[in-house]
Amino acid sequence: MGEPVQALLFDLGGVIVDVDFARVATRWAEHAGCEPDVITRRFTADDAHMLHERGAISDVAYFATLRSSLGIDISDGQFLEGWNAIFGGVIVGVTEWLEAACARLPTYLFSNTNCAHERFWSVEYADVLKPFRKVFVSSTIGLRKPDRQAFEHVAHEIGVPASRILFFDDGLANVEGARACGLQAVHVRRNADVADALAPILSPH
Repeated sequence: MGEPVQALLFDLGGVIVDVDFARVATRWAEHAGCEPDVITRRFTADDAHMLHERGAISDVAYFATLRSSLGIDISDGQFLEGWNAIFGGVIVGVTEWLEAACARLPTYLFSNTNCAHERFWSVEYADVLKPFRKVFVSSTIGLRKPDRQAFEHVAHEIGVPASRILFFDDGLANVEGARACGLQAVHVRRNADVADALAPILSPH
């Protein structure tokens, strides 16, 4: 580890909360009367997806692009219901280190997400999100990980040097983007990766 850590920054999906697109594909396929693998094969994080996560287009506009790209004709309500099925609950073991982390250092969240998802998880996981000092949402700030501007914006808002922020994300590209911007970063593949990285910081001195 490099400089002393003064702030912690966490991704949401895959680090705090379980996410799995297979659940989305299953629900959309049920509504559309097709097989889930049809949805999975056709879905991509395309330009419209990126615009949605930057808050540049509405949920309705994004769902309209999905009707075309996925070749399914389901309602906005059905798209939304399936879209929010991506969330599967708080990852087992997270609460064991989260409370201690938030008590020891200023702790923040940075999620690439859209308005529809934020409306869902901000309520569904309100208790686990409560200890975070601030939640940075890509669709609110108009910037996405792994873009340098996104990390610069968040570091500025946190108010400590980027080199003293420890960032956790399950996406390797986001971890590499953070490091390129000067943050310390951990690639999270399982909950133990977070606990192990926090152990020397949270241990009594």
